[in-house]
Amino acid sequence: MKELELLAPAGSLKTLKAVIHAGADAVYLGGSMFGARAYANNFNEEELLEAIRFGHIHGRKIILAVNTLLKEYELGQLYDYLHPYYEAGLDAVIVQDMGVMEFIKTHFPNLPIHTSTQMTITNVEGARLLKEQGVERVVTAREMSLEEIQRIHDEVGVELESFIHGALCYCYSGQCLFSSIIGGRSGNRGRCAQPCRLSYEVLQGEKSLTGHHATPILSLKDMCTLPFLYELADHGVYSFKIEGRMKTPEYAAGVVSIYRKYMDSYLDGSRIPVEKKDIRALLELGNRGGFTNGYYYHHNDSDMLSGESASHNKSEGVLQDNIRREYVDTELKEKIKGKLILNKECPAKIEVQYGKIKVSYQGDMVLVAQNRPLTEEVVTEKITKTGNTPFVFENLEVTMDDDIFMPVNQLNQLRRGALEALEEALLKPYERTLPELVETSSAETDRQTTGNAIKEKQISGQSLSQTSGQQSAGSSTEVRVLIEDAEQLPAVLKADFVDTVYLDCMLYTRENLIRKLSEDIDRVQASGKKAFYVFPFIFRQQTSLFYEKIMPELKKLPLDGIMVRSLDEIAFIKEWGNENWQMVSDSNLYTYSNEAAEYFYHLGMMQDTIPVELNRKEILRRENSRSEMIIYGRLPLMITAQCIHKNTLGCMHQPDVLTLKDRYSVHFPVKNFCSECYNVIYNSLPVCLFKEDVTVKKIAPAAVRLSFTTETEEETEQILTIYGDIYKNGGILGQLPMECTNGHFKRGVE
Repeated sequence: MKELELLAPAGSLKTLKAVIHAGADAVYLGGSMFGARAYANNFNEEELLEAIRFGHIHGRKIILAVNTLLKEYELGQLYDYLHPYYEAGLDAVIVQDMGVMEFIKTHFPNLPIHTSTQMTITNVEGARLLKEQGVERVVTAREMSLEEIQRIHDEVGVELESFIHGALCYCYSGQCLFSSIIGGRSGNRGRCAQPCRLSYEVLQGEKSLTGHHATPILSLKDMCTLPFLYELADHGVYSFKIEGRMKTPEYAAGVVSIYRKYMDSYLDGSRIPVEKKDIRALLELGNRGGFTNGYYYHHNDSDMLSGESASHNKSEGVLQDNIRREYVDTELKEKIKGKLILNKECPAKIEVQYGKIKVSYQGDMVLVAQNRPLTEEVVTEKITKTGNTPFVFENLEVTMDDDIFMPVNQLNQLRRGALEALEEALLKPYERTLPELVETSSAETDRQTTGNAIKEKQISGQSLSQTSGQQSAGSSTEVRVLIEDAEQLPAVLKADFVDTVYLDCMLYTRENLIRKLSEDIDRVQASGKKAFYVFPFIFRQQTSLFYEKIMPELKKLPLDGIMVRSLDEIAFIKEWGNENWQMVSDSNLYTYSNEAAEYFYHLGMMQDTIPVELNRKEILRRENSRSEMIIYGRLPLMITAQCIHKNTLGCMHQPDVLTLKDRYSVHFPVKNFCSECYNVIYNSLPVCLFKEDVTVKKIAPAAVRLSFTTETEEETEQILTIYGDIYKNGGILGQLPMECTNGHFKRGVE
């Protein structure tokens, strides 16, 4: 019979017990550190250990979210943090950070790794790469279609986990810097302030496309897949994930109980039709402007928007009371069988059995009764009084002599001893010990010593794994320029200090890519510069098929290298690309730590790009001799499958630049990239670190980058001239053609 997993969220121990009672096969939760819901209650160490124990006694899995990006010094804390949970039998971890993934593989090699949706895996290539590297499960991007999920299932064979119910992010998970840049609360650090739930006016030039008022144009309805749950299973989804670690126990248990009903129906082959009353119950438990099917059947849709009903709707009433009574306030008990033997002047013996697990326990001596012998009724009452244990006797077989006696406290101890032994027998198979984990020297055989040694390496800035061939600190810094608009190229070609030009895929359509790219490469190289092609932010199935088709022609072009922006692309290039291409990873392939950077170097990256969320002190802690640093440009705040142009003006298959205007009259440019069907929402102001030239020189990156997105040719030329005067001629910062920001260079994120 096909196996499926119903995976429920829990933000507290109370919720965890409720969702397990309601039928969850597994529960994902966050601890006191490194989880993507920093504002949830989360679990302290004692609670999390109890959660693991509770889950395992009831035959369920506990999965810990370690799905934030970790800074260099934090990796030293990760060892001590995970160690007790590992030993208790934690079933898996969810990770986003490639440095974290490698750290866990090194120090906790038997701990299953599930990749977070924050990794933005959208294709076969990325999933295959992760499976080859030992990942047990891939969480698919919410934007993926059933067809794309099926393809990964058929071609890769890795476990797939997909969201089935709850809130939808507007942005591809892992690609959102909106909350981070405008308020310092990073979604990559579990602190998203949800600016997508606010209202914005949409402008085309000076024209309002939303009737001169703001609307929640970025706020999506909650997803509900109950009407097509069976199709998800048919298309290869193994783990069915409910969103909601910050929701109430009643909400979580109620949603689980309804999905449990239909998953059981799928598993037993009956496939009962979905009842309207169950959809109504889900709506009553909570919704945001109604429900949507999500992206499983379409690439995007204005019907997914929550509209003016952007707040979360839920009701209190009979349904909530029933859920509370059935799952929250009632303890879950596992049915057990028992055999009790009480023979005169012999030790009392009891055997208890749960499933295939059977244990025996021997108590005190059974006495001969002097006046009031024990009866079978009294013995049965005392032994089956399981109280606050997780068990209840389904059957107790009693064999006892007449005229016997045992004090009540000894009968109680007999029961307690047997049930404790059963608990330990159930938990024993899950337990692990450190020697199985890490090979350590005799001086590093205990947890504290090993943890401290790791911390010392992180604090000193030394990488746990060294990569050869790094540039020396004294190497000269290259100047690279990225352009997204053809009119920016002439200004770049005139700047003699520019070493490399990044030709962004936005410059081309699928129809003219090879021809125009070839022409641009010739122009760039004729000016004495290197030409790199920049791949899309998102590399879905149709994009992959397109590049596979044109790759023979693309490989013939005299490109000096490429920039990649996803694991899908890295894996694709390794299989289909030109082995002579130099590869640079963009800033959205996050390398907060040296370990994360090392991961990408081992995959063939010549260089990575320093993450834009790190401040100057954190950057100085990194090894930057193989890193590129963005010193000018509008940062992409969101990469979205939804299209603001389509949702306001309709789909015209033509690139355009619209503007989002927030409540403070701040303007955010929005580009629709029609060839690959995604939007890029940019920050209102470009980052400019020209004033920070002294610190940038201390950082000593291999290269600096100026990114031009919405700038005109004139603005591009002005900015390049100012930069050239400062960095090449020792000039003073001139007047920039627009207001700028330092981004996170001085503040950073928590």
